[in-house]
Amino acid sequence: MIIAANLKTNFTRKQTSEYIEELEGFLKKTSSTQDVLVFPATSSLDSYDGSVVVGAQNAYPTKDGAFTGEIGLVHLEEFGIKTILIGHSERRHILGETQEDIAKKFDFYKNLGFKIVYCVGEPLEKREAGKDEMMKYISTQYEGIDASYENLIIAYEPVWAIGTGLTPTLEDIEDIHSSLKEKSSVPLLYGGSVKVTNAKEVLAVKNVDGILVGSAALYAEHFCSMIEFAEQLEA
Repeated sequence: MIIAANLKTNFTRKQTSEYIEELEGFLKKTSSTQDVLVFPATSSLDSYDGSVVVGAQNAYPTKDGAFTGEIGLVHLEEFGIKTILIGHSERRHILGETQEDIAKKFDFYKNLGFKIVYCVGEPLEKREAGKDEMMKYISTQYEGIDASYENLIIAYEPVWAIGTGLTPTLEDIEDIHSSLKEKSSVPLLYGGSVKVTNAKEVLAVKNVDGILVGSAALYAEHFCSMIEFAEQLEA
């Protein structure tokens, strides 16, 4: 399974290094076979040599250039980073990234062979409008995206569940993941208020290939427990 941590705007470079070191120690101690991804804050990116795959939360679709406040390919190459998170709801809804912006970014990093974790999801009003309306909304987030890209991982994150403590029922997760698998057969993660108390149940749901964890991943001990849950389910 794929167990991914989005650290968002948390942890300094030193704290991130300590965090990843703790994860590496756990993976080595337990001989875990899970795919573990960590997405640090941009200023906390660094070079790491181990089992944990470190990715970028964001980068502009350029090698370098006059794009104030952004980073480009050269900054990722410095640290050997070949994994990127694209389309997260916070970048869509808070920072105003359009689907056109996201598709350009996707194509740029796809053409470079990056592993892409691509986020899709719906706000509460779309979910409450019914399954058809919700799927119509989510389908727009596939526009301009190569859903068969070999290095693609899709993360389904209901926007209304991110950071709220609210989660869909396990039946709801199974239903939406089943529908999303019809759109693409690539690995499909669930995200949205995943925590140590519900991760094992979520990981056991059909068509859930892993989890993308936000605030709950800031506790290394909890995140390691989630990795262990995945290991137990695959035993």
